[in-house]
Amino acid sequence: MFPDHTLADHEETTPAAGGRTPAAADDETAIRELIERWVRAVDAGDLSETVADHADDVVMFDVPPPAEGVRGLDAYRAAWPEFLQWQAQGARFELTSLEVTAGEDVAFAHALLRCGTSEELARDPRNRLRLTFGLRRQDGRWVIAHEHHSFPTVEGDSDSGSAEVRALHGRWFLDTAAGDLDALMAPIADDVVSYEHEQPLQYVGADSVRQVCRRGLEASSERVTWDVPDLKIVARGDLAVGWGLNRVRIERSDGSAVEHWSRGTRVFQRIDGSWQMIHQHVSYPYDPESGIARTDLRP
Repeated sequence: MFPDHTLADHEETTPAAGGRTPAAADDETAIRELIERWVRAVDAGDLSETVADHADDVVMFDVPPPAEGVRGLDAYRAAWPEFLQWQAQGARFELTSLEVTAGEDVAFAHALLRCGTSEELARDPRNRLRLTFGLRRQDGRWVIAHEHHSFPTVEGDSDSGSAEVRALHGRWFLDTAAGDLDALMAPIADDVVSYEHEQPLQYVGADSVRQVCRRGLEASSERVTWDVPDLKIVARGDLAVGWGLNRVRIERSDGSAVEHWSRGTRVFQRIDGSWQMIHQHVSYPYDPESGIARTDLRP
């Protein structure tokens, strides 16, 4: 017979189902709960909880640039506000699967999430955000040292450039809602040529387009947002084209809202490692009998 203390020690180190020790199973449970908290925090738009349980030297490879990743806790924190603003507009961030493997001092996990607006998820219900986590035990607790986020290439998209241009649009939508003119202009090339709704026939150069954007933001004292629900993107090398129906929404202080729809095509070029819009063409269809632009049409 084993002495009592020897038997107890033997029971504590007996592998659990699947070959894991009880200690490893406990660590995997703790890591699972940590990641589930993180998902709930992102979904709720809680920045402080989103960055909690991350290492000071965390590295995140995200869907949008920079290509070298976001490095350090301060940069990680700064990367989230725009996404959380978009999230607060009704998008979903919902965990669908999570697998965790824990060692003594390091661990990794991979997960799939439903991430998108209701329109995006309805259009492509099988699409998932893919995440990989690297964790380490630090000062007696688990912290996330690395995150890698990606979407699979969607139909019609040719390479990572499509995801980057799609993310650029997402930032535009958020910057419009925030009324941030400088951020709106950041991805617009100096020599852009834009065919706007109003005269003249063309606007040449970023300064002239900036004035159009400024007028748009200042035209209403109410909250103005825009998006392209049916956005299509094709990218080849350093060139990309995006097109779809523009939806501009004005939310009034009394709770009502008005929407206007138009058509938009935008051309992008990768310049010095980042995508910039080099051409834009937006228009309304017109009534051939009256010659008047139809701004009241809906898809």
